[in-house]
Amino acid sequence: NRLAADAVGRSEMTVQCGRCQTALLDSKPVDLSDGNFQSYVSATQLPLVVDFWAPWCGPCRMMAPQFEAAARQLEPRLRLTKVDTEAQPALGSRFGIRSIPTLVLFRQGHELARQSGAMGTADIVRWTHQFL
Repeated sequence: NRLAADAVGRSEMTVQCGRCQTALLDSKPVDLSDGNFQSYVSATQLPLVVDFWAPWCGPCRMMAPQFEAAARQLEPRLRLTKVDTEAQPALGSRFGIRSIPTLVLFRQGHELARQSGAMGTADIVRWTHQFL
């Protein structure tokens, strides 16, 4: 599926599969793994926010609904994703994640910014906007 360059990031845009017409962006964070991480980070034209978290982390669990709410506000202008560092330790190590939760903002495969610590919905939205 390809989008016109001028269509990417418009807030009124609906992104659907060209073949089956199902929504491609459902405003829910996508779980990433070693298997699909690189394709999401490097192949998408949309900026990508990755939440590095772990299920045993209290602040991570507290931030999860805030992150989902931020996804509803920010998509389709950018994509929000999650990496469970417990299940995907190589990804946490690859990006030098030392504390969780940590948000990392990527654009065209390059890291633009990172922020450690739990944040509310408004803070997540504000943080992403300052770098885009």
